[in-house]
Amino acid sequence: MYPDLDRYLKARLAESGLIPEDRKKALDQVAAYVDERTRSGGPARLVFICTHNARRSQMAQIWAHTAARFFGLPGVAALSGGTEVTAFDTRAVSAMVRAGFQVDRQGQEDNPVYLIHAGNKLPPVHAFSKTYLDPSFQQHGFCAVLTCSSADRDCPVIPGADRRVLIPYEDPKSADGTDREAEVYDERCREICREIGWLFARAASGQATWAVRP
Repeated sequence: MYPDLDRYLKARLAESGLIPEDRKKALDQVAAYVDERTRSGGPARLVFICTHNARRSQMAQIWAHTAARFFGLPGVAALSGGTEVTAFDTRAVSAMVRAGFQVDRQGQEDNPVYLIHAGNKLPPVHAFSKTYLDPSFQQHGFCAVLTCSSADRDCPVIPGADRRVLIPYEDPKSADGTDREAEVYDERCREICREIGWLFARAASGQATWAVRP
């Protein structure tokens, strides 16, 4: 892992006291799912879903991919999707760069693929906007993590999901075009990293206990 990214993640892990208890309960459901699947020898597939797959769900996927490797859980597959297709927002991409990732943009399309690198020897995340029903996804056997309330309302049933957990984040889009734009995106990046990191620390240690078994 890149040194700056390693320091960033460790700093967020040290902030676990900032996570409210009600959010820890939701996060622990996902942690228990990861623990169950990896202990049984099967893959733990997480699909993070928001409306546009442009900001929060992309950040969550990237941090989940990174935290799984940080904690030595190679059986985790982190994906993301939306209820509609837009593009991975460039402001969110910039926030990930400021956190320590290296990013390569592939092509100049309206919805380009970004290769998100966490380290020289780690596989990159191929980040681009798509729906959660994209045919490239495994269509069964996954935990759906809803990262916004509107996606939760729009997706009362998620076909093929073993578990469904709502962990909403405020949309940094509200700061677009303001003088607080970068600050708000960085705040959301830190929050998502903090919570996803805590989740994987629980899964790796076998401490997840609050989940309702499927």
